[in-house]
Amino acid sequence: MIKRKYIAARIIQPGMIIDQSIMDRAGRVLIARGTCMDDYLIASLRKMGVPGVYIREGEEDEEKKADAAEPVVAPAVQKKIEKLKVEDRAKVRLQESVKERVAEGVQYLYSDTDSENFTDATKSITDDLMKAISDNDAIAVDISALKVSDEYTFKHSVDVATMAMIVARQHGLAKERIYEIGISGLLHDIGKSKIPNEVLNKAGKLTDEEFALMKKHSLLGYEILKGKDNLSISVKLGVLQHHEKNNGRGYPLGVKEEQIDLYAKIISVADIYDALVTERPYKKAFSPRDAVEMIMAMTEELDINVMKSFLESVILYPVGCDVELSTGEKARVIENSPQYVLRPKVVGLTTGRVYELATDMGCANVIIL
Repeated sequence: MIKRKYIAARIIQPGMIIDQSIMDRAGRVLIARGTCMDDYLIASLRKMGVPGVYIREGEEDEEKKADAAEPVVAPAVQKKIEKLKVEDRAKVRLQESVKERVAEGVQYLYSDTDSENFTDATKSITDDLMKAISDNDAIAVDISALKVSDEYTFKHSVDVATMAMIVARQHGLAKERIYEIGISGLLHDIGKSKIPNEVLNKAGKLTDEEFALMKKHSLLGYEILKGKDNLSISVKLGVLQHHEKNNGRGYPLGVKEEQIDLYAKIISVADIYDALVTERPYKKAFSPRDAVEMIMAMTEELDINVMKSFLESVILYPVGCDVELSTGEKARVIENSPQYVLRPKVVGLTTGRVYELATDMGCANVIIL
């Protein structure tokens, strides 16, 4: 059985498997998760000032490997699935060449915020994302299919920008504003390029001083952008205010609902969701379901109308994927409903039963695990 254990950098031994990525301030992976540590990497880790890391112990259970195998579906059940299946709404798709170009572009932005080409590079990346949305006439996003890079900062920036653009479209905003929200989403964490690596990559709990420094990243990002006259004030406010909350308990300024720019409200929801479902050195990933439920509970902090647009934009269980029900049965998703993101229509793989999770009261107690 695989276990995860946190140990101090001073006692790491050659042959240990690191179970987190170590990145520089630009988000570039210096040591990839799953790497077998050697003397050179251990020395490099200590030189960077990383206090400790998670390592991997044990091996995967054979039983779990067997459980992960493709389920056998009876021909009659497969026929029913094919007959009832309704394809998902059009989703954003990024070609591999675009992913590579976007990843390189974001890396460039984070490595040189003073570049004369900074704004042009940002707009070029946003052009690629906007084109992907337009080409597919996309009105939804499958977060698991967006993977641009293993490098968290780059992946997170692109995920948030893309989700924010889709939410903005669902929200009824004009193309020009959708495009600007993409720019703001790409740059929402640009201030982290000014945070020391040892704080960004710390696997353990941050001290009060370190947390206070991390909370400055939105203000640092605004400072980077405020002198760039070819970016609108809403783009800059999206970066500055994406951690503000409607009840005034956010940061860096503690402003309330009516003082928070719409771009920031949209970016905030996308940022929270992507952060929750992504594993980081200091936390495990939440399931998409848990992340959505947590967001749905944030009615005091988040804009209700933006939250509604977000929930109608995200596909948690793509048609064709297999899920486990609380009944103990495995099922295949055959149809999603934008109004009930947590409760798609599914078919049991052993019984062939159709579960109308959103509308059948007989399924009220059945949930996806």
